[in-house]
Formats: sequence, C-alpha cells, structure tokens
Amino acid sequence: MTEAPLTQKTFVALLDELIPARDDVLPGAGSLGIGSHIEAKLGEALPLVAAGLAALDAKAHERGVDDFVSLPVGLRASLVSEVGAEIPGFVDLLVYHAYGAYYQNPRVAVAIGLSGEPPYPRGYELEEGNLGLLDPVREREKLYREVS
Repeated sequence: MTEAPLTQKTFVALLDELIPARDDVLPGAGSLGIGSHIEAKLGEALPLVAAGLAALDAKAHERGVDDFVSLPVGLRASLVSEVGAEIPGFVDLLVYHAYGAYYQNPRVAVAIGLSGEPPYPRGYELEEGNLGLLDPVREREKLYREVS
C-alpha cells in the first residue's frame, strides 16, 4: 500500500486544535513541531489520517473557505467532530499519538515542572526485586524448544 502524503498545514492546524497553546510557555501540539514524530508513528494508519485531513479541507471548502486552515478558529472544533464521526478512528488515533508525543517533548516536560530528561537511569529509584519469586517459573518445564 502506498503511503498517502499528509497535508502539512492542515495537519499542524488540526494538532493545534487537539492540543491548543495554553500560554507562551506551552505551545499547541502543531506549533511545537511534533507532526513528523506523529506521522512516523502512524504506520498503516497513515492513509486514514490523510483521508481525514482531506475531508477537513473539503468540508471547510464547502463552508466557503479554501481549506481547514482558512476556517476561523472558533469553527474548527465542530468540523473536527463532524469529520471524526464520518471517519471512525481518525480523531481518536491522532489524539492518542498527539498526547504521547506532546508530553514526551522536553520543552513541555520542563514547562510542567519535570526535568525534561529521561526518568532512568538518573531519575526514579528502582526497588530491588525479590528474584526468588521467579523460582516457580524457572522450575517449570520448558514450553518452547531450543533452536540452534
């Protein structure tokens, strides 16, 4: 299957609609520049997202503007809901990936009071585990065969 290209300006505007800027410190998801990260994670769902973006532009055009980006910001949410209802999974998929990428971004992590660095190895302390709890598993008969 050929990967469908995403309409970048519509994609950025949609990400900003899903996670809008809160202030000068916390930008919107699109403005933060995480679109390429999200696009790389979409995999086989890329055509679904491309279809959703095309539908946003088409519906905006039906409302008398060139594309989704040209639509007044106050009207974008209802259009996203409308397209999301017509293309199941489109909005939910993007919300899932957008939140993951957004809150992993070091700029956002620092803005919400985190260090902006990975939590391990310098971050959270890991408790020593009781490896004796694995003894029943180790004593079990192998459920696989050795391959040489």
